[in-house]
Amino acid sequence: MGALVSRASRPARYTLVFHAEPQFVDTVKQAVFAAGAGRYPNYSECCWTATGTGQFRPVGAANPHTGAVGVLEKIPLEELRVELLCDSEETARKAVEALKRAHPYEEPSYAVYKLEDF
Repeated sequence: MGALVSRASRPARYTLVFHAEPQFVDTVKQAVFAAGAGRYPNYSECCWTATGTGQFRPVGAANPHTGAVGVLEKIPLEELRVELLCDSEETARKAVEALKRAHPYEEPSYAVYKLEDF
């Protein structure tokens, strides 16, 4: 049996969630995986993906990848929501930087959640 690790000694873990159209998801996933996201002790490139429909209205000086300023846009195809584990704050920050570089949207939709260990 492996050694027990105190919860207090483990670094904080985070979940990174992002949204993208299906044709862009693999490129973004590969970028965040390369930054260290999606790893468990004996696994790599782990994530969960679900489909949904996104909407947005570009305003002001926006330069949208899809749609036009002032027009409510509903993504015509399903959009994917991808969730990945980040094993530290540093990994989460690197993964977000990679996501922003790889994602085609002017303002990528993403969130980072700090996880509690119960």
